[in-house]
Amino acid sequence: MRNPLLRTAVGLFSAAGAVLLAAPAAAAPLAPVPSLDVQRYMGTWHQLAAIPQPFSLNCASDTRATYSLLDAQNVRVENSCTTWTRGSSGVTGNARVNDPATMAQLHVSFPGVSTQDSLDGPTNYVVSHIADDYSWALVGDPARFSGFVLSRSASATAERWQEIRSVVESRGYNSCLLLTSPTTGGREDIRPLCTV
Repeated sequence: MRNPLLRTAVGLFSAAGAVLLAAPAAAAPLAPVPSLDVQRYMGTWHQLAAIPQPFSLNCASDTRATYSLLDAQNVRVENSCTTWTRGSSGVTGNARVNDPATMAQLHVSFPGVSTQDSLDGPTNYVVSHIADDYSWALVGDPARFSGFVLSRSASATAERWQEIRSVVESRGYNSCLLLTSPTTGGREDIRPLCTV
């Protein structure tokens, strides 16, 4: 591999995957926020950090999710990123509310993706933290195999990074398993959140 950033990313993804497979499962499922204002949650979010997932290995930078409300139970999900070859990649799916009490637990599906092509299914998207001003959020699945730090802004201050790390750890995650996601105007490196 000639691209040093790609070589670093592959090494970090491999290390994170090995640690994830060796990590014991947390005792309790990831808890949702008590109440999510779905209207305020709509719009574009930038991924600042995440546990690497097989479906996102082609994403080099500027990973985004854009949500738009379809009806009381369904949200259109548009995920996009810049690839390692500087192209663009994207997928469109649906998020269906599984928990009308909090509105913060959903089943996300993508047509044509095996195991994720049904609109109905178990919760695989939990909003576990939302900032008071809806400026950033922590989402993941109940077992914490996935975790994503989403932000309205592509960048974060040093203080915000410390807040993010603290919240991630308070929700039962190993912060070393989440890697920073390069964004235009934000961080350019890929490193474990526990070192930020």
